[in-house]
Amino acid sequence: MSVLTRDEAQARAALLDVHRYTVDLDVTRGEEVFGATTVIRFTARSAGDTFVEVRPHALHAATLDGAPLPAGAHAEGRIALTGLAAGEHELRVVADMPYSHTGEGMHRFTDPADGLTYLYTQCCQSDAPLVFACFDQPDLKAEFAVTVTAPEEWTVLGNGIATRDAAHPGRWTCTTTPPISTYLMAVAAGPYHSVHTEHAGLPFGLHVRRSLAAHLDADTEELFAVSRRCFDRYHELFDEPYPFDSYDQAFVPEFNAGAMENPGLVTFRDEFVFRSAVTDTQRQIRGMVIAHEMAHMWFGDLVTLRWWDDIWLNESFAEYMGYQVLAESTRWTDTWTDFAVARKSWGYDADQRPSTHPVAPDPEAVPDTASARLNFDGISYAKGASALRQLVTWLGPADFLAGINAHFAAHRFGNATLADFLNSLAGASDKDVHAWAERWLRTSGVDTLVPAVGDAAPDRWRLEIRHDGTRPHRLLVGVYDRAEAEPGQLVLRERPHVDVPQDPGTTAVDLPGPRPDLVLLNDGDLTYAKIRLDAASWDTVRAALSGLPDPLSRAVVWNAARDMVRDGELPPQEYLDAARAHLPHETDNAVVQTVLAFARSEVADRLLPAERRPDALATLHALCRELLAKTADGSDPGLRLTAVRAAVATATDPADCTRWMVEGTVPGGPSLDPELRWQILHRLAVLGAVGEDEIRAEAERDASATGREGAARCRAALPTAEAKAAAWDALFGPGDELSNYLFNATAQGFWHAEHADLVRPYADRYFDDAVALAARRGPSLAHFAAGAAFPRTLVEPHVLALGEQCLAQSEPDPALRRPLADALDDLARALRVREAATNG
Repeated sequence: MSVLTRDEAQARAALLDVHRYTVDLDVTRGEEVFGATTVIRFTARSAGDTFVEVRPHALHAATLDGAPLPAGAHAEGRIALTGLAAGEHELRVVADMPYSHTGEGMHRFTDPADGLTYLYTQCCQSDAPLVFACFDQPDLKAEFAVTVTAPEEWTVLGNGIATRDAAHPGRWTCTTTPPISTYLMAVAAGPYHSVHTEHAGLPFGLHVRRSLAAHLDADTEELFAVSRRCFDRYHELFDEPYPFDSYDQAFVPEFNAGAMENPGLVTFRDEFVFRSAVTDTQRQIRGMVIAHEMAHMWFGDLVTLRWWDDIWLNESFAEYMGYQVLAESTRWTDTWTDFAVARKSWGYDADQRPSTHPVAPDPEAVPDTASARLNFDGISYAKGASALRQLVTWLGPADFLAGINAHFAAHRFGNATLADFLNSLAGASDKDVHAWAERWLRTSGVDTLVPAVGDAAPDRWRLEIRHDGTRPHRLLVGVYDRAEAEPGQLVLRERPHVDVPQDPGTTAVDLPGPRPDLVLLNDGDLTYAKIRLDAASWDTVRAALSGLPDPLSRAVVWNAARDMVRDGELPPQEYLDAARAHLPHETDNAVVQTVLAFARSEVADRLLPAERRPDALATLHALCRELLAKTADGSDPGLRLTAVRAAVATATDPADCTRWMVEGTVPGGPSLDPELRWQILHRLAVLGAVGEDEIRAEAERDASATGREGAARCRAALPTAEAKAAAWDALFGPGDELSNYLFNATAQGFWHAEHADLVRPYADRYFDDAVALAARRGPSLAHFAAGAAFPRTLVEPHVLALGEQCLAQSEPDPALRRPLADALDDLARALRVREAATNG
């Protein structure tokens, strides 16, 4: 299959205007293929040659202006259109297209709970040609008129309102869209359970497979309330009204991303329809994703990037607006705390790996769609949103919104670039936006801000901030004193703004009063930089971190500690000690679950020497026990659920977990729902306390898709040579039968630190097998192969050497090479931290 290069896209955009796609899909042709007839009306501005993309199972006909194209015109996913005359043309392509089981193109899923089948498309970022023939690049927008033939009992959804054809049962017609990009075309079909309402004169819908209907119904009020409030808030902020004729949200199975911003038909992974107990933090995250995808209706759908170097114009804006609008319009007013402690580290980590890139890379750095696919990462989302938060802090909210609205007005239903956006902002402000962007959006890496505290004139103290980096920062400095009556509590004295110039150097500020107990740079988390604490401030937070009054301030401190551990400046054991001392007093569950997760999966499993892992798990388990005792009165069910999950993950003795499974409850609650049962069974499998009989019985008890994944995860986790061999064959063997979700579940069960001796031989096989798998099964499976299937618990130089040899000699597919290089960089970092911890 060919990839589209930027040069090819520019040449094609210069040659063509695309007016309309008429797409007719027939999903009644069996389990392997569906029919797709595509008619494209377009104009050639001058005579020339070009091509259209289609990746069919079988191509039946391709005609241009009524004349058949040569038999050899189709090759490597393209149909050549040679000798085009200037003027209008009509291309018609008839093909059988393949169903997908990897979440690319038209995904087909049969629900094991009831045998019902569901379909949905995922055309982003270059998979539209797996569904219909198209000029597949974002700046060739066109209207879409879509019809679908489906089984009579099915529902069909599309970008426009879909209606049944009364004269032809099973036939559906979607209203024609305004001009949109090919990657945004969307269809979902199946016996979906649907709930409808109306808001602001538009139909709103929620859709899910029938086996999850009761769970959707239980959350319908919340889902619609969040949607309405975010919709209304966007209309307060934006001059341009919502640009499409309906707003459907479909929760679909085996979805690779969190969600996809298809105009009028947003698709979400159906794990967001909760079938088990969840924390309020999880509900908040779901709300943020709803707000994020709704923002895309303007950022990405109404105004779309011209080429994939400007992914940030879509994702950074939706990420920023998602958190901001959720905080402004719903009960979740502390969403930026979750961003700071849980989401932002995705950007920090990505920005320190070999694959780092600017938020807005040079166009030449994104030469084709294969390289573009890899930039849907922590830089384009978390770092980009952080940069925008800093921009709003520096520019001011009013000028920022004025620039955005000017941008929408200038480019509605069109395409835009970084330069276009900056010009819109510059027109709304007298500040040098272009210079700011050059420093913030065109550079990579993380700045570091280091404080030094000393005395100044009488009754004054001096703060010096050393800046290692190249970006200007406008930040808040939190100045705290210990409370006289309660030394474990901290009192905010003041929080001044400080402007740190862009060039490396030291910024000095004299402030009134005696030297404080804690100086916290970037209090409020308004900028993007690693921050450090001076020695006296670190002593203060050791004793009183949980006494900081604002959870966002505490999140900034925890992030600083995390960064210091990863950089070898803070022993991992000190992070564990801080967690043990302060999490029992933490009131924000996002902080608790994020700190526990880092302590368990990174500190205990990878950063501490292996011989100290049992003590680390014991420390964390004791912490969870204290949290369980604290919440025994039912005062905080979300925190209790977090503690139960972490207690299971840190258990080294199977006795309690076994008793909970037998009794069906944790003493004092909660009762074990399917998610908790599978989590406990997985831990018991790792510990060797259950076998195939128990896994089979639980799978019969829970015959859902999630149950099928849970069983695969547990089987791979069994500590026997036979179980590991079977799991490896399922992952990497020639059968290639696992769907994307079953592959990921099996991989999640395979590597455990408890099984190091048992799985170590598979590290020798991993790199060759992963390269072969990526070549066979494509980008989505390559992503999982470099993720959950990577031998991350084997923190050993031998594994690093094997990986470096693979990168140097095996020529892995780009979709595997980059995440593999990043995983190896994380491994090298863990080895350095372990060595320091061992020597310390």
